[in-house]
Amino acid sequence: MLFVVPPSLQSQDWMALSSRVWAQVPQDPRPAPELLPHATGSNLGDACVVGTINPELYKFPGDKSETNFPEGCLGRLWFSVEYQQEAERLLVGLIKAQRLQAPSESCSPLVKLHLLPDERRFLQSKTRRRTSSPQFDEHFIFQVSSKSVTQRVLRFLVYHVDRQRKHQLLGQVLFPLKEILERDGQCIIWRDLEAESLEPPSEFGDLQFCLSYNDCLNRLTVVVLQAKGLRLQEDASFVSVFVKVSLINHNKFVKCKKTSAVLGSADPVYNETFSFRADPTELDTASLRLTVLQSAEGDKSHELGRVMVGPYMYTRGKELEHWNEMLSKPKELVRRWHALCHTTEP
Repeated sequence: MLFVVPPSLQSQDWMALSSRVWAQVPQDPRPAPELLPHATGSNLGDACVVGTINPELYKFPGDKSETNFPEGCLGRLWFSVEYQQEAERLLVGLIKAQRLQAPSESCSPLVKLHLLPDERRFLQSKTRRRTSSPQFDEHFIFQVSSKSVTQRVLRFLVYHVDRQRKHQLLGQVLFPLKEILERDGQCIIWRDLEAESLEPPSEFGDLQFCLSYNDCLNRLTVVVLQAKGLRLQEDASFVSVFVKVSLINHNKFVKCKKTSAVLGSADPVYNETFSFRADPTELDTASLRLTVLQSAEGDKSHELGRVMVGPYMYTRGKELEHWNEMLSKPKELVRRWHALCHTTEP
């Protein structure tokens, strides 16, 4: 059988995959700036919307991300991220969502994309009508300096649009851009939606982290996620905030680890994981202290607040509940927000 390339495609490059199958050679994914349509109705400045995605490119054999949903899941979002170093452009592909929990039987979702810490400007997907598992297949571009890319966080806000065109938030996904620099080229990612906290920050701010204990490996895991409402020193020449995680046993420090520093935000996002070795017999006398610190000139740092979680010997209230829930759910990450307290103790 003879296959003929249509005239409209004859000017493009083709390569042979086998004796009977042909595929188009990938072209430069960066369209000319004059061809990039800007979304109407908002001042995007350094961001724009581009074309659509072919959803067939994002199907993987044996992928279980569409079947394993945890209890109480608010929904799951799939997206692609790529940073072009030379052009200083961030390419974001909004692929799809599944099992969105709308307040009514009929769900009409849309997604807004922010590049934090800039909360004012955003890009927005089209609204998908009457589906809790929408297929978006849209591309977006943000202009991001290579000097600041590791400090930026991509935020997806998923909304349901009701009949009065009011937006009801279903959940959010936060993705620190420093994670894409550890990978080559485009990466396909999925994340479960989390509820945006509507409670006002505590006096000294709040810290969100996960705890997990693996009794087979004797491993205690801490995932530092994010902080909010921190009271930064106003007289500091620059703002750089990090979290120190300390394992303590019998009031003696066993080991300390630190997150990377985040610049320019009172609501930093980390998503960093730390592991400590702890025998089951030590869990009644061990505790974890998480301290949020602001860097100062030289090697000095100023404490913004701290929280301690551990057994009844050291903690009460939400901190004790978090520790006990971790022990009752081995190998499972237990996530909670905690109010920071301020102390003059070392």
